[in-house]
Amino acid sequence: MSTAETTITNELLDQWATDPNGPVALHLKQKLLPVEGEGGVIFPPTYADIGYNIDTLSDGTKVATIDSVGSQANRMEPMFKSTGKNNKGEELNPLAALVPQIEIILSVKEKDGEKYERRQSLLDLAHRSADAVVKATPELRQVIDPAFVNLNRHGNAGPLCAVAPTSLLFGVWDSRDGTGEKRPRLVRAVIRAWDVEPLFSAAQFNSTWKALDSEQQQELEKEAKAKKTKLSEKGFADAPAVFRKVSQNAAKQMVEFRNGSPNPERRTLGGVLAKGAIERNVTINLVALRSLRGENDMETQQIRKYLLCLALLTATAEIDLFLREGCLLRYADHVDVWQQVPRRGEPSGIKVPGHDDLVKLATDAANPLKKKWPKDEKEQPALEYNFDINKAKELLSQKAEEEDAVS
Repeated sequence: MSTAETTITNELLDQWATDPNGPVALHLKQKLLPVEGEGGVIFPPTYADIGYNIDTLSDGTKVATIDSVGSQANRMEPMFKSTGKNNKGEELNPLAALVPQIEIILSVKEKDGEKYERRQSLLDLAHRSADAVVKATPELRQVIDPAFVNLNRHGNAGPLCAVAPTSLLFGVWDSRDGTGEKRPRLVRAVIRAWDVEPLFSAAQFNSTWKALDSEQQQELEKEAKAKKTKLSEKGFADAPAVFRKVSQNAAKQMVEFRNGSPNPERRTLGGVLAKGAIERNVTINLVALRSLRGENDMETQQIRKYLLCLALLTATAEIDLFLREGCLLRYADHVDVWQQVPRRGEPSGIKVPGHDDLVKLATDAANPLKKKWPKDEKEQPALEYNFDINKAKELLSQKAEEEDAVS
């Protein structure tokens, strides 16, 4: 691997966005540590029935997923969301000016003469511009649907980039009552821990059961039996926490005891001890970036450079690493290892500009595209759209009708 570093410039961004013979990807590797230091126990995410997602390699090494690709995307995308304004009316988050700040008003209620609204930013939706909530927001859908049609039928990413650029940045699939268009992620991040040892935990909940007299205990037992519930589930009986709950089908295969001993597959999970590295890997897919087009050559170049700048901002942002209870990580050092990956040959190091310089590059790239951001009839930014519960019901009915037709 070459040790020479190439400094990212405005001209180099243009080249990466257009040159089909340029590098296929940019890659960032960061070393992470538990806040307790080397050897600290961390808690990966749990999944139904399988518990932690741990793979065993051919040499016996165990590798645990600490934060999945989808989870990392959901943590990064809101970095572009507005965080409000100061008393001068200025936006508190400078990155919010880089993307349209679209909000969906889910409900409006009045109480004691005051209006209360429940809102959700498009940047918070799990499926982004293809989310079911968008499909049930008529005025927003009038903007989003044609954008997907343009992308699916004509290869024009311009309309979708104008309303939901992060859908192109983090990937989107228009699978719900749509075109079926599926766009790959331009930014892909994942956190893994290497050479892990799974740990188990056990707990004992002691209730006030013993403090009740026999008559009270009998009454509660009778009522629980009548209601077909368990006293422990309601907090009226001692409850050990030794085995984790799984589905009925999984329980048939993963019994609590095997060969006279507790079955590790059913034990309550207690985190993992990472004897190897904990690494965050971020990849910017330049091949997928160069597959995007606008309505002409100029817009094509603008879209690609704009999204590339957003991708670099996203990758370099020091997001909070409080991933879940029991999993608080930190960056191990100040050195981020960046590489450009060629189509052939060895990767070479690159030097990424600082945050402020990247913001300036992204701002300059966004400016020519802002004229196409959603606007209302008065040519003002159209940032608010109303969710329609009746449209949501129609979507549910449509799904039922489709299932009936198949059956």
